[in-house]
Amino acid sequence: MTTHLEVALGNRSYRIHIGAGLLGEPQLIRPHLAGNQVLVVSNETVAPLYLESLRGSLADLEVFEHILPDGEAYKTLESLNGIFDTLLRAPCDRQATIVALGGGVVGDMAGFAAACYQRGIAYIQVPTTLLAQVDSSVGGKTAVNHPLGKNMIGAFHQPRCVIADTDVLATLPDRELAAGLAEVIKYGLIRDLEFLAWLESSLDALLARDSAALAHAIEVSCRNKAAVVAADEREAGQRALLNLGHSFGHAIETGMGYGRWLHGEAVAAGMCMAADLSRRMGRIAQSDVDRVTALLTRAGLPVAAPAELNPERLRELMSVDKKVRAGRLHLVLLNHLGDACISDQVPEPLILETLTACRSPA
Repeated sequence: MTTHLEVALGNRSYRIHIGAGLLGEPQLIRPHLAGNQVLVVSNETVAPLYLESLRGSLADLEVFEHILPDGEAYKTLESLNGIFDTLLRAPCDRQATIVALGGGVVGDMAGFAAACYQRGIAYIQVPTTLLAQVDSSVGGKTAVNHPLGKNMIGAFHQPRCVIADTDVLATLPDRELAAGLAEVIKYGLIRDLEFLAWLESSLDALLARDSAALAHAIEVSCRNKAAVVAADEREAGQRALLNLGHSFGHAIETGMGYGRWLHGEAVAAGMCMAADLSRRMGRIAQSDVDRVTALLTRAGLPVAAPAELNPERLRELMSVDKKVRAGRLHLVLLNHLGDACISDQVPEPLILETLTACRSPA
């Protein structure tokens, strides 16, 4: 069964399609193509597995390919320029459509290329990781990394549609599956306590890749993401709640070197740190922190920052963050489990206490 969700953004509204075998259903993708030219952007891991299936849905069109190296380390301006080279050499016109076939790195880069090429062309997201299906493919955030900060160079550019084929998760490595679950758990923590309870009872089924459990987790996650994006497309307010754990997590990713920690792993540790800081602020109890930590541990995710990064270095890295405004760091905290808020009034000593306490043993 296929589920169809709407991201309600006026004339930029689009659908998220969730189900099994969707790569082989051309009626989902073809109505959203701007013209006859298509550039498929994928990576060297995903392309051998799924590019031919996607090509079957693009028959009789002028299809070009750009295959990226796999990994966060290649989410750079240099790699982005390679996509522009392919578009220009084709050459692709303003009616071309970019199709992103891959995980979050592929989706972010293909979307950013689409936002920039000839001042903006159409693109479609075909996410192939759990993390991309529940988070990065939805909402129009596109970016590349800079050595000084993650996702600091980018643009908002909404896709024409998102096609989340659950069959592709069968080839997803266990580590990538766990990383995706971090973003799934985030939705329960920030705005959906009922979903959080379901995740606690269904985690074993999700780790075992039960198809019904995965489809439900993806659908609920996307419903939550779509609702937040529809209310705050450009992160002027409540959309920032989706960044629970990300200020800490992005600092870990940057400090460790992009690719050593998966994004979901860093976010998991960051959410534990956000929970710890929320407790120090008197917002939640230690039992709530323990509940967050227990669920992420069961998912096989890290729950503390790496020992290699000392608290002072982490705090320095957190200062180069999109959530810093007028020199003040805006952090997402928990009022209760299932209810998050944004604060720029967190005492600096408490931040350093959390950074010190939530660090792996050397």
